[in-house]
Amino acid sequence: MILIVGLGNPGEKYENTRHNVGFRVVDQLKEDLNLTDFVFDKKSNSFFSKNNDLLIVKPDTYMNLSGQAVTSLSSYYKINEENKIIIHDDIDLPIGQIKISKDRGSAGHKGVESIIKNLGTKNFIRIRVGIKPKSGKPKKTEDFVLKKFSKEEKGIVDQAVSKSVEAIGTIIKDGPEKAMNLFNN
Repeated sequence: MILIVGLGNPGEKYENTRHNVGFRVVDQLKEDLNLTDFVFDKKSNSFFSKNNDLLIVKPDTYMNLSGQAVTSLSSYYKINEENKIIIHDDIDLPIGQIKISKDRGSAGHKGVESIIKNLGTKNFIRIRVGIKPKSGKPKKTEDFVLKKFSKEEKGIVDQAVSKSVEAIGTIIKDGPEKAMNLFNN
């Protein structure tokens, strides 16, 4: 089974914010694959949709506690590190750019830090979706990531979400190295 986790913060207040771009990717993936609606799992404190070999997840915790859901589901479904794909926003990448990486540190992302801490490893695949504005990295990133995208940015991010879904398909079909070669430009 492959575990695909989109990171974000729960609740209407955070819907469509920069920090919730991981949720947008898994929502789009679920739609594209025509999977069942997300259902809540109390044990892992997350929403998930699954078929025979895919488990798509949105943790129902704040970003800095994302690792609890990932660890719980990884343990329950006995999912290997190489079969975990985490999707999250990245303030260091220009808006709309995606980058696939494996076995990397958190680079200060609280959700990724939580996952590394809870799993005890950084050996998983990440799809980082750029949210840095054209004007450059803001001074107060904690406030910035909780803001919604402008109209202009929304179109750019919509394309990045579609590109991320395509990258997930490539990772599953051909492996992370092939996906990195195709999408990390």
